[in-house]
Amino acid sequence: MDRWDRVGRAAAYGAALALTPYLLIKVSWVVGSLLGLLPVGTGFGKAEWVVLNSATIGMAGTGIAVALALVRPWGMRIPGTPLAFCAWVGTGFLVPVLPYAVLSSLLGSADGDVESGNDAGPSMPAWEAALVQIGFVGMGLGLAIALPTYLRRRWPDAFAGRLGDGGEGSTRMLPWMAVVGAVVGLVWLYWAVGGTAGVAHRGERDLAWHVLSGVFGTWAFVASTATWAVVRGRPARVPRWGPMVLGWLGSGSLFAWSGWKLPFTLYLAVAQPANAALPENLALAAVLHLAAVGAGAAMLRALVRTRLVSADS
Repeated sequence: MDRWDRVGRAAAYGAALALTPYLLIKVSWVVGSLLGLLPVGTGFGKAEWVVLNSATIGMAGTGIAVALALVRPWGMRIPGTPLAFCAWVGTGFLVPVLPYAVLSSLLGSADGDVESGNDAGPSMPAWEAALVQIGFVGMGLGLAIALPTYLRRRWPDAFAGRLGDGGEGSTRMLPWMAVVGAVVGLVWLYWAVGGTAGVAHRGERDLAWHVLSGVFGTWAFVASTATWAVVRGRPARVPRWGPMVLGWLGSGSLFAWSGWKLPFTLYLAVAQPANAALPENLALAAVLHLAAVGAGAAMLRALVRTRLVSADS
């Protein structure tokens, strides 16, 4: 076991350990609300609150299992496709927002939850909020370190070579998903800098909303640029691992975050609760999230296909 494998091993265990308190907190919220010991979140009925937090329990459990799979021997024996998909979604959720999560924690912001308040408890004490932030940051950092070491062990040629030295560009694929991702990113960046077109409730905008819109918009552009470069094989001779990593993270961010926000947006559009609203127009937000999910999934498929073509060349 070399030095990088040892670092990856420690990072994987650290990620699983960091997210465990978050899992236990969410279990306590569900059990407490069902027993009437804890109130439900603002804007939710009991059923919606239980469903929302049960989903996050499943996501946290999956994240812990993925982290352990990256380091335990059985992780090399299980099918690679579902593990890679879960790792893609997990890194897409956590790694792109790490700078925001760290900064908000250091500043002690009340809006520090990286889920933009959609996940906040009705009266979360400071120690719970700290554990939640530690869980997100720890899992994100752990996956960012442990995943490459796992990929190097299981698929040593995954990010090898340079752009243009294999089959990239020869298929003449039109990377339409890169165009869609760029358009979605442009809208989010427009909102981040204060644009009001498509904003239905201007008073609901806060600093966290602006910053996260900028973060997600930036990663949408990163994903689009990286995917375009890999599919077209340009600029030639650039090490493939760079755009592949950026395309992996950016496409995962598009798919994971919009896949998470789309059901919540649709719920608000249908239920129209009086005490919960998003700044953006709900119909437009739903279209953007749907486009982001489709573009993110298509980007991942394009990245995998070009690598397979290159490996067979």
